[in-house]
Amino acid sequence: MYPWQIATANLRMNSRDNTDHPNVIAPPPLIFLGCAALSGLIHYAYPLQVAKYPGLRWTGFVLAAISGSFAIWAVRSFTAMGTNLRPDRPAVALVRTGPYRFTRNPMYLSLCSLQLALGLILDDWIPLLFVVPMAVILHFGVILREESYLEAKFGEPYRTFRRQVRRWM
Repeated sequence: MYPWQIATANLRMNSRDNTDHPNVIAPPPLIFLGCAALSGLIHYAYPLQVAKYPGLRWTGFVLAAISGSFAIWAVRSFTAMGTNLRPDRPAVALVRTGPYRFTRNPMYLSLCSLQLALGLILDDWIPLLFVVPMAVILHFGVILREESYLEAKFGEPYRTFRRQVRRWM
C-alpha cells in the first residue's frame, strides 16, 4: 500500500459512515459567520449609513443579547433531550420544549437576529440586508433538508409538530 492509501483507509476506519443526518449544505453557524464577515467587509469598503441615531447601536446590542439568550435556551433544550446539536449527526429525539414551543427553528432565528443586530451596531444597510440571503441559504440549504429528514425519521409526531408550531415565528 502507498502512504496516501494508508491515510485514506485510516480516515475511512476512523470516520463514521453514517447517513442518518439531514445532509445540510454547511453548519448554520458557519453560514452566519460567512454572511457576517462578507457583509462586514462590504460595510468597510462601501458604508451605507442607516441613520444618525446613536440609539440604533444600543438597539443592536440589546437585539444581540436577546438573540444569544434565545440560542442558549434552544441549545439547553436540545441538551436536556439528549439529542445531537450538530446537523451532521443523527437526531435521537424530537425537541418540543423551550423555545421550540414557539418556533421550529429558534437557533436559525437567532442567527438571523444576530445578523440584524450586526447591521444595527455598524449602522449600515449592507449587514442589515444580508439577513435576506442568509435566511434564503438557511431555508433551502438547511431547514428544508432538516424537515425532510425529521419527517422521514419521526413520521407523524414530526408532522403534528409542524402543524402546531410555526417555522420562524
